[in-house]
Amino acid sequence: MKREIRQHLTDLQLALRIHQLWEATPPSAEDLANDQPFCVGTLSPTQWLQWIFIPRMNALLDANADLPTNFAITPYLEEALKNEPYLSALCQPLLALEQKLKTA
Repeated sequence: MKREIRQHLTDLQLALRIHQLWEATPPSAEDLANDQPFCVGTLSPTQWLQWIFIPRMNALLDANADLPTNFAITPYLEEALKNEPYLSALCQPLLALEQKLKTA
């Protein structure tokens, strides 16, 4: 299961890169420290995926820590990115990840 989860995270990263959403420079520490869900107000949804979600999930996997089992990121992305042509490319690996972790 761990391998499949990493693959979904890699697929998400690849989708961000393909659509030229992957950033070389991280946001400021202040922006990353936002305590609002998804860092609303300081990070875009794609920045949150790159700088918060993917690294935290990989850190949990590396530490053999318990993974979240009941979460839904795609509804937020579907609303926040509803007019973006890359929405389905980002949601596909996220939906697969959410489903995999629900059945874990």
